Amino acid sequence: MEEASMPKCLSCDIGSLVPLSDYGGQGSAVHYKAWVCINPTCGFNIKIRNGDIYLNEPISPGNANTPRPR
Repeated sequence: MEEASMPKCLSCDIGSLVPLSDYGGQGSAVHYKAWVCINPTCGFNIKIRNGDIYLNEPISPGNANTPRPR
């Protein structure tokens, strides 16, 4: 997808929302698990976890996480 086709963030009206994917507990891909605004001052996000929808959870830098052993 091109950035131009990404939905506009309705929270800040400046950034766009980009989709993020993850892996489920069994290792299968979970596409579009979260949408996050690319405007760093906005921080709007929407996430799906176990069928529940979460809005504006705190965002932490990815380098703070330690990799899980597989």
